[in-house]
Amino acid sequence: MFNGKVALITGASRGIGKAIALKLASQGVNIAIIYAGNAEKADEVCQAVKKLGVTAHTYKCDVSDFNAAKETVDCVKKDFGTIDILVNNAGITKDGLIMMMKEDAFDSVLDVNLKGAFNMIRHCAPIFLKKKCGKIINISSVAGVMGNAGQANYSASKAGLIGLTKSVAKELASRNICCNAIAPGLIQTDMTENLAGEEALLKAIPLGRAGAPEEVADVVAFLCAADYITGQVICIDGGLVI
Repeated sequence: MFNGKVALITGASRGIGKAIALKLASQGVNIAIIYAGNAEKADEVCQAVKKLGVTAHTYKCDVSDFNAAKETVDCVKKDFGTIDILVNNAGITKDGLIMMMKEDAFDSVLDVNLKGAFNMIRHCAPIFLKKKCGKIINISSVAGVMGNAGQANYSASKAGLIGLTKSVAKELASRNICCNAIAPGLIQTDMTENLAGEEALLKAIPLGRAGAPEEVADVVAFLCAADYITGQVICIDGGLVI
């Protein structure tokens, strides 16, 4: 089903992005690994992906930079010939209570998490439109669905990503392009390793445990194969937002 397809995955050097890269590669998808700073980690993922028998390349890119995002998309298209799947997974946190949050902490999180996704969609869309097919999957968060104290910037960026998903889905549906969002809850990654209040959060999860990055990757693979689902938000949260 996926053999020969090409996926561009942002934030693919670790955590959820790494799991997505490995999952799609295991199903025959060639992978463009986009990373922000850790070239060593990105290369490790690249080598692991190649061991699964597909083609992979790494690209350093600040997704919040409109022109840099365009250059990266152009490079991926040149190297692979096309792009079939876009996974907007890159994200950062700069937590703090709203009364003490610095302007830069708000702006930088919105720039990477929300504007970064817009930049990538904006530059991949012409490729998808010309092919009259494509899959866009945005990694949001339950924080964007229900809000989270101390994460006004992160929650706003992830809520915005949901609105972006629904608008893009409506705009591109006539060209057979699907755009969906996934909203993970507590997932065991580097980003959540030292999360404050994790014990209380676990008690609030009906299934009583954190999720694994691979469980998010499984849903990404499902959406890559789904041709009649668009504009949806799928929570992977153990029931946290019930």
